[in-house]
Amino acid sequence: MNPVRTATLMTHRRPSETAPALGSLVKMAQDAQAVLRLDPEETQKHQLEPAPWLELDASVRHDVDICFALGGDGTILSALRTYAGTGVPVFGVNFGEIGFLATADREEADYGFRHAFAGDFEVLSLPGIAISGSRGQWLAINDVSMHRQPGKRVADLAYAVSRDEIGRVRCDGLVIATPAGSTGYNLANGGPVMAWGVEGFVVSFIAPHSLTARALVVAPTDVLAVHNQSREEPVDVTVDGRPVCLLPPGEQIEAHFADDQGRLAQVPGTTFYGRLRAKFGRLATMP
Repeated sequence: MNPVRTATLMTHRRPSETAPALGSLVKMAQDAQAVLRLDPEETQKHQLEPAPWLELDASVRHDVDICFALGGDGTILSALRTYAGTGVPVFGVNFGEIGFLATADREEADYGFRHAFAGDFEVLSLPGIAISGSRGQWLAINDVSMHRQPGKRVADLAYAVSRDEIGRVRCDGLVIATPAGSTGYNLANGGPVMAWGVEGFVVSFIAPHSLTARALVVAPTDVLAVHNQSREEPVDVTVDGRPVCLLPPGEQIEAHFADDQGRLAQVPGTTFYGRLRAKFGRLATMP
């Protein structure tokens, strides 16, 4: 990769936590003769002084070399959606809990920034899930989830693949996850972990009222339809943890595999299985 000359910054909502790493990032941008761009929200959040290596109150542009995302997986997902389909890689530094999508933990931020500005990083292509229905269209990088509403009856959801109905489940909801998102809500449901690079997506159920409901891996060329079979109860639909719409009784949404949507920057030598063990294998490690 070529050295970074222009970069976007995105951070989570607690600027006091990211301030030390941001100070290092700004200094390295100056030393590298690169320009760091902050939109109006980030400019207001961090109160930086104008400088030749800072472009403040900047609009989001897709011609930058990289996007630095300082926060948890939610911040990194927001950056990935912002630059979906543009080829701009997202370099995540974890200031959240698990931070499975992060390239480096906060203690390793300086090490990661040096590699990034030198262009010494690898880029992993991430697929998404394109969701469509009468209420709109959305793109998920991690997952799409459907939930019964608080205080309402359990959801009654039928699901079909390429017009073949697979089943109908009374449950608290279901999750449709990409390989990158399979270690999130899907994993908590008992669904399978899908290695990054696997094509397709997985469907798993939240508290199914059934002895036979099982997770299903859907091929990348197939279309998944989820139909709300309830006569009265709508269900909430969220994309990457953000509420996007209600699915009324009798309506359905469709999910399509969308290849090469996000680009995730990684320091050299990072592997999916090493990340999986580091983030989820600690409690299982024997002394």
